[in-house]
Amino acid sequence: MKYRQLTVKITMLIAGWSTVSIAQEGGQIREPMTIEQALNIAEQDNPALKQLKLTLESYQLQLVARRASLKSQFSLDLSPVSYNRGRRFDTRVSQWYTNETFNTSGTFRVDQPILLTDGTISLINTFGWQSNESSANELSTNDERFSNNLYLRLQQPLFTYNTRKMALQRLEAQYENAGIDYAIRRLQTESSITEQFYNVYLDQSQLDISKEELKNSEQSYEIIKNKVESELLAKEKLFEAELNLANAQLKVENSAVTLENDKDILKQTLGIPLSDEISVIAEIVVDPVAVDLVRAIRHGLESRMELRRRELAIDEAELKMIEIKDENKFKGDVSLSVGIVGDNSKISKIYSTPEQNPSIVVNFTVPVFDWGARRARIRAQKAEQTIAKLEYNDQKTDIELNVRTTWRTLENTRSQIDIQEKTVRNAQLTYDLNLTRYREGEITGMQISQYQTQLTDAKLTYSRTLINYKKQLLNLKILSLYDFEKDEPVVPVKEITLENNN
Repeated sequence: MKYRQLTVKITMLIAGWSTVSIAQEGGQIREPMTIEQALNIAEQDNPALKQLKLTLESYQLQLVARRASLKSQFSLDLSPVSYNRGRRFDTRVSQWYTNETFNTSGTFRVDQPILLTDGTISLINTFGWQSNESSANELSTNDERFSNNLYLRLQQPLFTYNTRKMALQRLEAQYENAGIDYAIRRLQTESSITEQFYNVYLDQSQLDISKEELKNSEQSYEIIKNKVESELLAKEKLFEAELNLANAQLKVENSAVTLENDKDILKQTLGIPLSDEISVIAEIVVDPVAVDLVRAIRHGLESRMELRRRELAIDEAELKMIEIKDENKFKGDVSLSVGIVGDNSKISKIYSTPEQNPSIVVNFTVPVFDWGARRARIRAQKAEQTIAKLEYNDQKTDIELNVRTTWRTLENTRSQIDIQEKTVRNAQLTYDLNLTRYREGEITGMQISQYQTQLTDAKLTYSRTLINYKKQLLNLKILSLYDFEKDEPVVPVKEITLENNN
């Protein structure tokens, strides 16, 4: 009765773990996924990638808006009604008079920014009608007429930097930076998902091996129990078999817990609900690849986006220096305009007697003394420029160092694969031989358990070695931006162009 209760308890525990793995409220059971399918899911649903994609889209639209602002801008200002009546004093004749004015007008203008010089050329036309009545000392005058003022105006800053061009350069750099961040995050996500995917795969393998061990322990337990009941073995052997069976069951439970925890981590990275049930499938086939270290380093230094980001930081430091040097500096602006103005009581005769209205205004800002503030800012910015260049050189060194380290690890892992394969084969032969001896009573249950553990460890170590080789190959691909398996460069930024570019 005691043996039956123990067997029933173990069976119920196994069923309980199976229920936990599939019956989660509000979730769905997904088809087993490959590593490629997992990466495709993350491309669409990973929270960090979605956020960076939105940031990239924002900068792209800002860049579109900035470029559109450099084209001709058309505007129309209307003042349909303007009425004013008031008492005023005329200083010319030293008397008060009452003035009543009613007018309506509209201004149409075309502004064309000049990117090359940071100036603006404008064509402006103001058309209106005005009724004016004035009265003083019982004398009154009245005038109604149409007017039109058409002129061309040029506004040009002098002795200063081109603010429009700099703003455009900054926005283009920000957009490129956002694209680099997105591409780098994609590569990091690929690395994370690969790591987590194979963790789940190893957990599944560990659980399968643990269940196989449990099955073998149950068979051994039944054999020992029958021999004890037939009085062919002492009861102490049965106690030992019970302990082995309990340990095997505990191993299954621990493996199931680890598997579920690693599944949740993978689901979080993929961006799918934690209540969904997932499983992974993988064909761990390794075809060792010969990797040229010199080629990997050269391609990494030529292609890594982190270096381009450092270059953009250097460019930004130079733009900042231009702005700082422009502070408290001699500069000015000029405004030129030329046109004609006409007025008449009849609209058809507005330009019967036109008048020219040229205008020129020149302004200068002359700094006198700033207590050395401008000089200090320039020196501080020079230090920032030096830091940016040092960070660029450090980044190059880090890239080369990481490629070298990963390459050495890859070569070392490749040499371990054959050794681990032979270890698994020897451990399997040893276990099969000793299993026969155990069934014949030549060795104890504790000893066969040790051989079984050796076989399990050998299988898992071999799987981990294969997976570690694939991981290191992926790391080298990310570090050098070159796929040595396919013998082609990796261009992660080619897929980040968003739709709706217009």
